[in-house]
Amino acid sequence: MLKLIGAMMILLSATLFGFYQAQQYSRRPKQIADLIRSMQRLETEIVYGYTPLKEALEKVAKACAQPVNAIFRYSAEALDQSDARSVQSIWHQAVDEHWKHTSLKAGEQDIIRQLGFTLGLSDSTDQVKYLRLAIQQLQGELEGAQEERKRYESMWRSLGLLMGALIVILMY
Repeated sequence: MLKLIGAMMILLSATLFGFYQAQQYSRRPKQIADLIRSMQRLETEIVYGYTPLKEALEKVAKACAQPVNAIFRYSAEALDQSDARSVQSIWHQAVDEHWKHTSLKAGEQDIIRQLGFTLGLSDSTDQVKYLRLAIQQLQGELEGAQEERKRYESMWRSLGLLMGALIVILMY
């Protein structure tokens, strides 16, 4: 009886691990699309609304979905405080602290970090150029993420179950 319960626990945990990995592949394209929409919203706020960066980041954070909005929210809150940090250091700290809560990979992180080097340093026309470049690069990453999702999502679901079954078979 105890062996049967142990085998069921192993099978269940391996299956859940497979579903978790599949979910990571499913979340990544959605979160990249959220980042793209956020960048477009930030561009709109800067160009058409002439909104200051802090307020624009706040509006984007309110309009964006979790967990991507945490980066914008943290940046807006940190800009609101009266310490002498640059926008670049605030942005990089926001990315460092909140990236682990996303399903995004290093390629997207590099794009977002590069945006931080130019954010808040120039006029609105230059800001728009850098935002559009980031959007264009993120769209390339989105295509790759969608392909990975098609390729690996169902594989991980099956692989989790099969790994659990293999472990159970090897144990008996």
